[in-house]
Amino acid sequence: MAKPGNAVTEYRNYYLSPHFPALLLSGDHWRISDRQRDRLHFHNCLEIGLCHSESGFMEFYGETCPFQEGDITIIPQNVPHSTYSTPGASSLSLWSYLFIDPKELFRHSLPSTWKNYDLQPYAFRNFKYLLSKEQYPEVWQLLTLIIKELQEQKLGYQFAARGLMLSLYIEIYRIQSQEEDGKKIAVEKKEEKEGGGGFSDSTSPLSIAPALDYIENHYMKQFSMEFLADLCHWSPTHFRRIFHSIMRISPLNYVNNTRIQKSCSLLCRTEESILSISEAVGFQSVSSYNRYFYRMMQQSPREYRRQMLQSDKQQAQSMSILEFSGWMYPEP
Repeated sequence: MAKPGNAVTEYRNYYLSPHFPALLLSGDHWRISDRQRDRLHFHNCLEIGLCHSESGFMEFYGETCPFQEGDITIIPQNVPHSTYSTPGASSLSLWSYLFIDPKELFRHSLPSTWKNYDLQPYAFRNFKYLLSKEQYPEVWQLLTLIIKELQEQKLGYQFAARGLMLSLYIEIYRIQSQEEDGKKIAVEKKEEKEGGGGFSDSTSPLSIAPALDYIENHYMKQFSMEFLADLCHWSPTHFRRIFHSIMRISPLNYVNNTRIQKSCSLLCRTEESILSISEAVGFQSVSSYNRYFYRMMQQSPREYRRQMLQSDKQQAQSMSILEFSGWMYPEP
């Protein structure tokens, strides 16, 4: 698929309980339309999907991937994508979707030395968004068991599901890491043959990885776009252009959106004041924080906190998707 010139990219925020940051969306109503959409969307958490029947296509910027019954999708947060069933097929594809926050879900289960909890694609040279049941039966089996636990909700289901999700997460991490190792070997052989210097394509997501890593780990600090450009060894102008071509958003807006995302977690999990939270995530004034928050979430921080605190599990599932405009805009 050619990169859409005027595509709108929507942000979808899923409510995940602080006590059990996992949400299952399943049932017969999760049949995917066969109409190709003119917009992509992305989430605030890791999406793991299972296709129960039929076939179709997933679209990313510049790439179309066919899927079939039994396939598993791995979509990290902030990755724009869209899904549609095979046009003209006798039946629409049926899915179950699992949304999790790995960092919170496995906070006490994985060593602190582990990085890239959210499986960000830029950390891997050949990230696999689709896994087939035939090639990865262990992943399919684990995901099927998780869906069963969350659907039936028997005694101790959250403990059982958490353990299964940890096993699933580690298995997925191993698969992506194996792909990384295999790609490295192929690149090294190519370099030896051609005498090249590795990946030179500046539009590869890896090219802005230093900036993305720094933003993720230091969003609460003050830093300039020139500093981020220097991390990638580019001029500020070239950095802004390449960053936008890859992420479909400017570096400054990405930084502020990251800060808003982090503040949402604090609003749900702490009783800190709005002022304290705005300062904790890097905003220099509460008025600026309120303005950016409303632009992204279409409600004030106070309204968001009240809504989330009043939402019990059943209400959270019925909300399913909260769509907000303002994170990304149509391309000019």
